[in-house]
Amino acid sequence: MSTIIYPTTNLKHTETLTVEKGEGVYIYDNKGNKYIEGLAGLWCTSLGYGNQEIIDAAAEQMGKLSYSHMFGGKTHQVGMDLSEKISAMVPVDNAKVFFGNSGSDANDSHIKMLRYYFNAIGKPEKFKIIARDRSYHGVTVASASLTGLAPNHTHFDLPIDALGILRTDVPHYYRGKLDGESEAQFVERITNNLENMILEEGPETIAAFIAEPITGASGVIVPPAGYYEKVQAILAKYDILFWADEVITGFGRTGNDFGCTTMGIKPAMMTLAKQLSSAYMPISASVIRGDMYEAMIEPSSQVGVFGHGYTYSGHPVACAVSLKVLEIYERDNIFAKAADVGAYLQSELQKFADHPLVGEIRGAGMIGALELVANKHTGQPFAGGVIGGYAMQACQNHGMITRAVAGSSLAFCPPLICTKAHIDEMMMKLAKALDDTLAYAVKEKLLVA
Repeated sequence: MSTIIYPTTNLKHTETLTVEKGEGVYIYDNKGNKYIEGLAGLWCTSLGYGNQEIIDAAAEQMGKLSYSHMFGGKTHQVGMDLSEKISAMVPVDNAKVFFGNSGSDANDSHIKMLRYYFNAIGKPEKFKIIARDRSYHGVTVASASLTGLAPNHTHFDLPIDALGILRTDVPHYYRGKLDGESEAQFVERITNNLENMILEEGPETIAAFIAEPITGASGVIVPPAGYYEKVQAILAKYDILFWADEVITGFGRTGNDFGCTTMGIKPAMMTLAKQLSSAYMPISASVIRGDMYEAMIEPSSQVGVFGHGYTYSGHPVACAVSLKVLEIYERDNIFAKAADVGAYLQSELQKFADHPLVGEIRGAGMIGALELVANKHTGQPFAGGVIGGYAMQACQNHGMITRAVAGSSLAFCPPLICTKAHIDEMMMKLAKALDDTLAYAVKEKLLVA
C-alpha cells in the first residue's frame, strides 16, 4: 500500500484498481484489462484519452513558456486569449473571467468575490448564499459548505452557518413529491418554500442562489418544467444573483453549449472546470458579470491589490490546452454530435425502465442515471449504499467504469466523442451488471415486498 491519502475513498478499501493507460474512450488497468469509460473519468474527459492535438498543444506551450504567474499586473497572451474565448461563449453579460485550478477553488473564489462586490457597493450585510439540499459544489472548506451531501460534511465541522449558507429544497420530484402531488404542484410548493425562506431571512441579506442546472454527484437530477422559470422570477424580485455551477454541465454535456442553455437559465455568475480542458490539465474559471467586476476596481486600488489569486491562476500550459479543446469542440461540431448521441443514450437507458431494480431513469444529453430501488412500485430506496456499490463493481467486472451516486443511483457521463456503437457496448455491459445486482439483492433478501 502506498503513502497516498486517497480522495473520496473508503480508507479501508484503497488501490482496488490501478489504471495504467487510456486510449480514446477506453482505459486499461495494470493487468491488461480494458474498460469503456462510462463516466468520462470524473465527468470530465470529454474528448477521451490520448488526443494528440491536445498533447502537442501542451508540449508546444511548455517549450515556449512553461509557467508565468498573473500577480501584480503580469499576463501572457494565451491566458488573455482563453479569457476572451470564454467570455464570448457564456450567457453572462460582459463576462469577466478569474482562473483557478478546480471547480472547488472556483466556487471558493466566487464566495470571496461576492463578498468583495457587495462590500464595494455598500451592502456588506448581503452575503448569504442559498444552496440546495443534495447539492454538490466542491470539497474545500467553503465549497463543501455549499455542498448539501452528508458524507462531505460528517467529521469536518464546516463553518456553514458562519459563511451564511442557507438550504432550500432539492427539485427532485421522484423523491420529494407528496402523495397525489403533480409536478406542477411540486414546483409551486418548493418555490414557495424558497420565497418564504428569503422573506424570513431578509432579502437584503442574501447575495446569491447557487445551483447546477442538472446535478451530477447528487444523482443527475433534472428539475421539472417550470422550476427554473419560477426560481429566476423570485430571485429577480428580491435582487438575488443566480449563480450557475456548470463544472459538470458545461461545454456540451447536456447537448448544448451549457446547461444554462438547456434549462433556460440566465446567470449572473458561472463556475467552469472539467470539460474546459477535457481534463488534460487542471484549470477552472469563475465568471462574473461585467458590472460586478467594475465595482471591484476602485476598492482594489484603494487597498493596493485585489488580494486573491493562486500560484497557478491562468497557468499558460493549462490555458493553451483549453484553447485547443475549445477549438476542437467548435471545429468538429462536438456539441451537436453529443446532442445526437446523447438522445440515443437517453432512449437506450429508458429500455431499462421495466427492470425490477430500476425506480427512475433521468438525464439529458450525455449525462444520465438509473436509480435502483428496493421496491419498484413504491420507490422505497435501499438502505445505505451497498447496492449502488455492488452495481458499480458489477459494471467494472463486465468492463465498464461508472459510478454510484446518491446512494443507489448509477451515473452515466461518457466522453462526448462516444459513438452510438459505444453506447450499445455500455448498455450491453449495464444489462449484465443489473442482472448480477438483482441476483445479489434477491440472495441477500434486500428487496422489499
